[in-house]
Amino acid sequence: RELLPPWLVIIAGLTGIVLLCVSTKDVPVPPLRTKYSIVLDAGPSRTILFIYQWTTTKANKTGVIRECSSCPVRGLGVSNNSDSPQEVGKSLTPCLNWAEKEIPAEQHSHTPLYLGATTSALQLNFTRPTLSDSLLEALTVALKSSPFDFQGAQILSSPEKAAFNWVAVNYVLENFFKYDWRGQLVPSGKRIAGVLSVEGTSTQLTSKGKEEDQALKEGVRLQLYGQTHSVYTHHCPCHGTDQLRSRLLSMLI
Repeated sequence: RELLPPWLVIIAGLTGIVLLCVSTKDVPVPPLRTKYSIVLDAGPSRTILFIYQWTTTKANKTGVIRECSSCPVRGLGVSNNSDSPQEVGKSLTPCLNWAEKEIPAEQHSHTPLYLGATTSALQLNFTRPTLSDSLLEALTVALKSSPFDFQGAQILSSPEKAAFNWVAVNYVLENFFKYDWRGQLVPSGKRIAGVLSVEGTSTQLTSKGKEEDQALKEGVRLQLYGQTHSVYTHHCPCHGTDQLRSRLLSMLI
């Protein structure tokens, strides 16, 4: 067998010595930054504060989030306290204080804070708009007093609420993306699912429509994970749980 040339052995030895002498701190790898967001879901029966987090890594310009924890606000829903708007604002204080402990202090001023009110608040806005405005004003004052980055409190329209439900279901089912064997985000290749929401007064069917569909003028257009989705909701009034319960009681009677 031929021996290795002496010069090659010398070069390999010097290279090994240099690598051993170089500290790993000389080539720092920046850690992924963790960001947080707070969403208050003001539903008909109660209000819940949710904390979400994600890293700076995005999948086709859209963040990949996960729910960290939640805090149910004591008391009934927002619209049930319409006669005492100030009490509604005070009821948020315990959960906001809890969120301050859950999220690092250095992240407080960079953490967006949203509140979205749904069905009951929307109905209250139609029947008693003055009280509805007072409720939103009291909630805004309470949320602005927190150390977080308050982004607004609003009553979600029916198309917006249905579109958000559609996004949540398809996100959980991993219909937008998935992780491959290397742990990288790739398109899932799955079909987008439709969502059937049965509520108290109506039933809603939300699905992805075609661009040329005229009905999409009343829908919502979303940009998610590098793709544009036109979402349309078909409403079926008087087909909710309240009507089903009334029909069942009438049959029993």
